[in-house]
Amino acid sequence: MSRRPRVATIITRLEGGAGAMALRGALGLDPREFDVTVITGSGGRLLREATDAGLATVLEPALRAPIAPADDLRALRRLTALLRRGSFDVVHTHCAKAGALGRVAAARAGAARIVHSYHGFPFHEFQRAPRRQAYLAVERALGGVTDVALCVGTGVAVEAVRRGLIAPERVRTTGVAVRPVPIRPGQARRELGLPPAATVVGAVGRLVYQKAPEDWVRALAALRRPDVIGVWIGDGERAARVRSAAARLGVRVELAGDRPDAAELVQAFDVFVQSSRYEGLPLAVVEAMSGGVPVVATAVNAIGDVIVPGVTGLLVPPARPDLLGSAVASLLADPPWAAGLAAAARARIAGVHTEAALAAELAAAYRDPVTPSATGAKPSGAVVEPPGNIRDLR
Repeated sequence: MSRRPRVATIITRLEGGAGAMALRGALGLDPREFDVTVITGSGGRLLREATDAGLATVLEPALRAPIAPADDLRALRRLTALLRRGSFDVVHTHCAKAGALGRVAAARAGAARIVHSYHGFPFHEFQRAPRRQAYLAVERALGGVTDVALCVGTGVAVEAVRRGLIAPERVRTTGVAVRPVPIRPGQARRELGLPPAATVVGAVGRLVYQKAPEDWVRALAALRRPDVIGVWIGDGERAARVRSAAARLGVRVELAGDRPDAAELVQAFDVFVQSSRYEGLPLAVVEAMSGGVPVVATAVNAIGDVIVPGVTGLLVPPARPDLLGSAVASLLADPPWAAGLAAAARARIAGVHTEAALAAELAAAYRDPVTPSATGAKPSGAVVEPPGNIRDLR
């Protein structure tokens, strides 16, 4: 009997929505069919969850998110050696930095199949044009060594095709994997220490530039309602800025930190807000919808897969906290309308974004024949040079 295909799942940080998706996908695969190893540069509770579940894990500290040329080259060498030693048949990378270094390392190591998940893109409208063009050039070069691109959400898939990142026939569209939880808003409020009758406007995500938490604070201030409590679940380097902005604007904000039970805690919110400048299809938004919470989100990338404006939630342009606040105010002022949107949203995603569906999509991507023009055409061990701008990737 032939051995199970060996799969290396590579991600820079095993945290946040992308980390949860990578882990849930790996855990969802049939262990009788695939032998999975998770390789990451850092990880907290999700890494512990992976090891507790019996997955093989490798921590590679040189694989870091910030631009660090020495670390990047060290990580490339170490990943290449690791993939060669492990004789991995499939290498599946996630996000920009691991996607760049991991795909080049996989090609150098002679992996039979290279799969990359776009949870979003490293380029966006808020960057300077030269940087954005550099990211596009790198992604297009990497597309030449990628057998399948798994795009999280239709908007992401459309953008990948429109930008010419990879041949259209190699693009697949996937959803997110939401774990079902019981609906217990009262329990969620008790867990967060919130008054039962409080009006709560919350968010979930890392406190980073991408998520625009300061816009969330400004939207809360635009409500001009001292009775509203803002709750953000998640950690990040912008926590001090958020506290400072809240104090300056006179807004009550509670930063709850990283919580493993975030999917349950969102039920404490009267309105869920996603204020991101750019995104793919955020897991937290789908979890809020699954929990019966009305959503206001920025109209970016694949959000339209789940938020139909005025039907399953409200959309506003990114970087417009005034409009974000206005949309939240409209839902708070009309609870029956907000409840109707939440009910429609829950019905729209019911049974769609499941771990079983994600596992099936991954298994299909790993099993499909290698396209002739992709990595299968290169001889095993072929030398592949990194794209010229690889050091610019985050």
